[in-house]
Amino acid sequence: MVEARLRLAAAQYPIGRFGDFAAYRDKLRRWVARAAAAKARILLFPEYGAMELASLFGAEVAGDLRAQLVALQDLLDKFRELHADLARRHRLYIVAASYPVAAAGGFRNRVHVFAPDGRMGHQDKRWMTRFEDERWAMAAGEELTLFEAEFGGFAVQPCYDIEFPVATRALAQAGARLVLVPSCTDALAGYWRVRIGAQARALENQCAVAMAPTVGLAPWSAAVDVNVGAAGVFLPPDRGLPDTGVLAVGPLNRPRWLFADIDLAALDRVPADGQVLNARDSRMEATRPLSPVRRLCL
Repeated sequence: MVEARLRLAAAQYPIGRFGDFAAYRDKLRRWVARAAAAKARILLFPEYGAMELASLFGAEVAGDLRAQLVALQDLLDKFRELHADLARRHRLYIVAASYPVAAAGGFRNRVHVFAPDGRMGHQDKRWMTRFEDERWAMAAGEELTLFEAEFGGFAVQPCYDIEFPVATRALAQAGARLVLVPSCTDALAGYWRVRIGAQARALENQCAVAMAPTVGLAPWSAAVDVNVGAAGVFLPPDRGLPDTGVLAVGPLNRPRWLFADIDLAALDRVPADGQVLNARDSRMEATRPLSPVRRLCL
């Protein structure tokens, strides 16, 4: 039976600096334990939060955009094992901080998703920002993934991806009632672009959209030195839901979890019998998806 309510935790996540992997592991354990103690069912970490691991390779590597991508491949298995273990231990879903993964055509900005039994799936970012494309040479992903969980379908649209309606529309039509947006922006304008995109996608598709950013300064890092943002959870403004479309929003730039309780039953009533029926309007189909959506049961 699909759950009627869902407690979500979205991280306002500070970029740390570590002497060894054990220090990073301890940080993740503390963050996950706090969210689990608050009864969160799904945890959302930010885009590029895993770049803090580049601090383990020294200043020269951390200051070189290409060198840190190569070095991080040595820690990928440990990163995955840590998150799978935490998901199993606390019996919850974890959308991990995105991690650059070597793949055909270059490095992909990959978001790993872990189920309560430790199983893993992923979503690669599909739209590259100018920084990623022109300076970092990151490669675009191709597939869209609908994750099928105990509380229903959800999807991941990393940062810039949420600013393009077509993919989110395809995912919502495939069954995503929740869209998760890990983000990393270095200016207030960037934060607001992602947030406005998130709120627009919630309105258009009559679904829930949550975003989680990196926050604070990491001057040692060539990739994530400045981080501006706030977590938020957004819904379509309609019957039984907030008139503003804002369920919860965190304070700007302060490290913390933002918790929100999503009434999935109320959310599901809107596409069926809302004041407006955006999600069912066939005129939206002028925006055709770039690729089919694969399904992954978690």
